[in-house]
Amino acid sequence: FERTIRREPVGTVMTLAPWNYPLLTAVNSVIPAILAGNTVLLSHGPRAPLCSYQFEKAFEAAGYPGLVLPFNSDFDTVQQSIRSDIIDFVSFTGSVQTGRQVYETVGANTFVDATLELGGNDAGYVAADCDLEAAVGTMVDGSFYNAGQSCCGIERVFVHESVYEDFVAGAQKLIGEYQLGDPMEAETTLGPMARPDAVAGLASMVEDAKAKGGEVLIGGNATSVNGKGRFFEPTLIVGCSSNMEVMREETFGPILAVQKVSSPEEAIVGMNDTNYGLTASVFTTDKGLAEKMASELEVGTVFMNRADYLDPYLPWQGRKDTGKGLSLSQFGFDAFTNLKNLHFKLKTA
Repeated sequence: FERTIRREPVGTVMTLAPWNYPLLTAVNSVIPAILAGNTVLLSHGPRAPLCSYQFEKAFEAAGYPGLVLPFNSDFDTVQQSIRSDIIDFVSFTGSVQTGRQVYETVGANTFVDATLELGGNDAGYVAADCDLEAAVGTMVDGSFYNAGQSCCGIERVFVHESVYEDFVAGAQKLIGEYQLGDPMEAETTLGPMARPDAVAGLASMVEDAKAKGGEVLIGGNATSVNGKGRFFEPTLIVGCSSNMEVMREETFGPILAVQKVSSPEEAIVGMNDTNYGLTASVFTTDKGLAEKMASELEVGTVFMNRADYLDPYLPWQGRKDTGKGLSLSQFGFDAFTNLKNLHFKLKTA
């Protein structure tokens, strides 16, 4: 007998890419799908509609026309296409709300599968023994990079009481150095919000935190630069607690919320107290502590002494409302293939 397991391409993959990192995130789906033998219909939505055409041009220039085709249309048309028999797999990156709609559409009329990379409300723990300067710098950069418009950005920090005051002072200093402005200008270090409704949503979260005992040390307001743009000031909120929206929901903006804790165990409870589970960060010199916390944190990736980083060697995935499935690593190819068994009886006598 001869038994073999093969992997075969699923067929046509629809990649629904986000606007915040339109080239990078699309690569995580498009490249493994193509290498696995599929064709790709690529849609970036209304905020980055031209990016899919650049992918098409790149593959044409490489001598492979037709492997990646732009599919820019309204969401109703996308849903109709998913319901048809022309799509064999859906890869979606975006909000939880839209992700649910995509998944419901996929399951309503077909049996094709989907990966859903959705929101995050990532947290860090700053232990008593950490390199405090490194912790402050990494947490602040992880929170305000891309004006906080990153699914894996740091939104919440739980700081051990013994280093709490020093952490807050260091974070306030760094946050105060951000320069709002046009992203095309060299001196700009913090750009505007992409979504029209983002500023109002962030302002509402800040007011909720203040009403529940939080203190805004810096920022907290909508603003403009030279009378232009929908900007939100880089914001630091301290004295936070789990009943605040900034601690439970995805802010997706330049807000860092800080809570004082007395132990790693208290930090774990707070870090898990959210509907999301993408990444978590532990700042400590004790590898054993990081490993212990990692076993209890309900996330897909646990960092020690770093944050907000995608490593192509590791699968990118989460827990809870962060979605289903994964991308990157050797496991990122699995979703774009079907298994086929060959079971041959070579001799019949």
